[in-house]
Amino acid sequence: MVKLLQIVSVLIALSFVTFIVAFILILSGHLHLMGLVWTISACLFVLIVCYLFNWLNTKKKKGWLMSIMGVALLLAAIKPLHHYYKMSIPTVDAEIDVFAYEPFSSNNKVITPDTKASLQLTQPLPRLDGATAMYPLYAAFVEATYPKNSYSPYESIVKVSRTPEAYQNLIAGDTDIIFAAAPSTSQEWLAENKGLTFKMTPIGREAFVFFVHAKNSIDHLTLEQVKQIYAGDITNWREVGGEDAAIRAFQRPADSGSQTALEKMMGNQPIMEAPTEDIASGMGGIIREVSKYRNYKNALGYTFRYYSTEMVNNKEIKLLSIDGVAPTKENIQNGTYPLIAEFYAVTAGTENSNAQKLIDWICSNEGQAMIEKVGYVPVEKN
Repeated sequence: MVKLLQIVSVLIALSFVTFIVAFILILSGHLHLMGLVWTISACLFVLIVCYLFNWLNTKKKKGWLMSIMGVALLLAAIKPLHHYYKMSIPTVDAEIDVFAYEPFSSNNKVITPDTKASLQLTQPLPRLDGATAMYPLYAAFVEATYPKNSYSPYESIVKVSRTPEAYQNLIAGDTDIIFAAAPSTSQEWLAENKGLTFKMTPIGREAFVFFVHAKNSIDHLTLEQVKQIYAGDITNWREVGGEDAAIRAFQRPADSGSQTALEKMMGNQPIMEAPTEDIASGMGGIIREVSKYRNYKNALGYTFRYYSTEMVNNKEIKLLSIDGVAPTKENIQNGTYPLIAEFYAVTAGTENSNAQKLIDWICSNEGQAMIEKVGYVPVEKN
């Protein structure tokens, strides 16, 4: 009876500790450790019970128990080890240091015009926002045309966001102009529900690019092959002339600029379900999110040319030619690269009198020259 009470006490204590540890793991997002924690707890319980009943009174019994527990722990460790291996593989869409492009900050990377801009804005200054990849560009516009001041990328009238957040801020009336790729269907729908219409002013052109690990033997794909991959019809690199390896075709979150570009490229052809990962939210719930692109040797990802070559500049990836044409600035300018997308200065009924003045200057020879100097391709080369 005493031993039974001891066993119950041990079970309660171990269960309590295990549940506490499991709760902490859920909150911190370390779900990959859950199986290992439960296995360790079970092994401890068995070990204590064996000790209480003196079942390990020979070396043979101890050896058998240790072997069984070792195998159990080894199996439970497979998932955490796989997780840490995966996390050791670098992501390609690594975030840039936006503070390096903060207008008027010391030693920033902002490109400045050769001569003073003809437009010098005063109050009311347009509130700006945009995609991360656009920030170096409109930061350059600000240094050229705004009065010198502090413009923190997160706490000023010149902010930087991801494309979905930038459109949300525009629809909410929290900004006057955003710089981004074309809106998704859902973003247009949200604007219409608010009685708003996006005014899209094309200010430059960009290549929608696909990339692979630098050691992937594939250097080019046809546009039709890309579509078949993202439709789920082509699943192995050998089907397009590569090695015998399953294609990890990654996608981006819904409403992001590059995901919208992919959807437009696919047209009416359905896109296969995106790879997902279980990620713990701050409140302990589980959400499913599109996997970040990790540079597996069999992975395929996509983005825009400037972001990959000028901002991230990751030497571990290579951009693919599409239909035999490389995504270079020259091929964007001459229109031979098949996946060219315009990017825009977007407004939605702003009442700021200087907003249109800024957009007009961006579309002028001066503004277009600035776009080219920053590293983008202007609407028309001047």
